[in-house]
Amino acid sequence: MALKFAANLSFTFLEHKNFLDRYQAAKNAGFKAVESGFPLDIPFEELSNARENAQIEHVLMNSFDGGSQGLAAVPGREEEFKQCLELSIKYAEAVRCTRLHVLAGVFPKGVTNTDNKLAVLWEEIYVKNMKYAAQRLEECGITLLLEPISTIPGYFLSLTQQAINLIKKVDHKNMKLLLDLFHHQRTSGNLTETLTDCMPYIGHIQVSQVPNRNEPSLDGEINYPFIFHQLAKLGYKGWIGCEYHPRGRTEDGLGWLVPYLVD
Repeated sequence: MALKFAANLSFTFLEHKNFLDRYQAAKNAGFKAVESGFPLDIPFEELSNARENAQIEHVLMNSFDGGSQGLAAVPGREEEFKQCLELSIKYAEAVRCTRLHVLAGVFPKGVTNTDNKLAVLWEEIYVKNMKYAAQRLEECGITLLLEPISTIPGYFLSLTQQAINLIKKVDHKNMKLLLDLFHHQRTSGNLTETLTDCMPYIGHIQVSQVPNRNEPSLDGEINYPFIFHQLAKLGYKGWIGCEYHPRGRTEDGLGWLVPYLVD
């Protein structure tokens, strides 16, 4: 069973304190690709050189979030959102990354997406900003991704069905779903049906075990051998990001990956 896995350099290989060293560490461990959060404050040239020297793909990056878990849905910060997007594009281009997860933002303290009037306003801003981002990123050859996140209190986008609805409202071919199975299992479950139903919208998948966000091979709520078989059966050809906390040294917990690394 051949599936494509990418090491998340913001979660794995943290035994290498220097972010740049993790490119080579991932390559040495057998990965052909990596993903990451936003590599804040690392010069473009250093990032580019580290990736190039390791001869590894960088397939996904988070956008610069303006220091507030994203701006895409936040009213009154539209211009700042565009500025953050441009900075994110520069970083993505430095490592030839063709997928960008753009974060949505967090409601003010004490407010939730059940507060209808405010929720409607945030959704209007989100749809407008993401239409702009989808078009701008398409011009750069970068796919726009949105991800439901269950672990950030008050985060605007927390459910997979909400994400699908927003993709339909934005209605741009360059916008896809980043489906993190950890978040979806925590909020909704029913992974088999979800993968089948959502496959046309999916642009990237991330994996980790529930409830402790650790390696897929450890005990938890998700039967990953079954899930990986389902992905292969559905013909999924995209990348699967390993966004989990290793048990210790990253290399010591990669035995689960071996059966899937078939060219």
